[in-house]
Amino acid sequence: MEKMYLEPAEIAKQYIEIGRKKTHCPAYKLILLGILAGAFIALAAQGSNVAIHTIASVGLGKALAGAIFATGLMMVIITGAELFTGNTLIVISCLEKKSYWRKMLQNWFYVYLGNFVGSILIVLLIFYSGQLSFSGGLLGGFTIKVAAYKTGLSFEKAFFMGILCNILVCLAVWMATAAQDITGKLFAIFFPIWLFIASGFEHSIANMYYIPAGILAKLQPGMVEQAIALGVTSEQLSQLTWAGFLKNLLPVTLGNIVGGSLFVGFTYWASYLFQVKSIQSNQINNIYEQSGGEKHVVQK
Repeated sequence: MEKMYLEPAEIAKQYIEIGRKKTHCPAYKLILLGILAGAFIALAAQGSNVAIHTIASVGLGKALAGAIFATGLMMVIITGAELFTGNTLIVISCLEKKSYWRKMLQNWFYVYLGNFVGSILIVLLIFYSGQLSFSGGLLGGFTIKVAAYKTGLSFEKAFFMGILCNILVCLAVWMATAAQDITGKLFAIFFPIWLFIASGFEHSIANMYYIPAGILAKLQPGMVEQAIALGVTSEQLSQLTWAGFLKNLLPVTLGNIVGGSLFVGFTYWASYLFQVKSIQSNQINNIYEQSGGEKHVVQK
């Protein structure tokens, strides 16, 4: 019977080539595919807001939001779009010296830029479509509440929640790589993303929708009134600005990089790729010692 999934060591080896291909992709293509991924994540973010904006229970709301939001990464993975947070796994290819660090940083820049453009495009489409007026403007008020919470986070909290978020996002990408069919990939993506949203962690690309959408909703007095009714304070509203957006985006982005590249990428490289090299080196040393210190060249 054909195996329907890859073992962890096989995934690690496959990511060497995945990273190499990503770093050799032309800039225009990375930007275009990044725009698509940013749009997909933004659509998932707005869909999750729509689904839960009338739910009073925070826990129930987050659980439902996570189930909806997972659709975003599913669309990214299945359609071949480029998402910054998942691309932190390119570090594996760099550690194996199959990709240049400079090329990885270029990939991150172009994809991040594309993600931002795609996210803002959806923000504008949602705002001018009038969708935020749902439930008498309550959706707009809820959008403000979500954004105001995020811009009110301290640097440290945003950074650490960014780490936790991208550990789960990159595990979802990792597990999806293990699956050899679309159904398996969808299930592999769903549960880690569900967990990340239910836990309330911070995703830089998702915040490119959540916060700008809240800033635009803040322009509508009726939506501001709804936000205040939901418990948003005047101090929180004052922090909901473009400067506040950047104040959130910087630590969350840095946290996402640490969570994906260090906690997932480096850890799996050290476990399944670097370790293999160490074993091979030890075997050569043992042969050398057993031969009385004489070096033998093995011809193939």
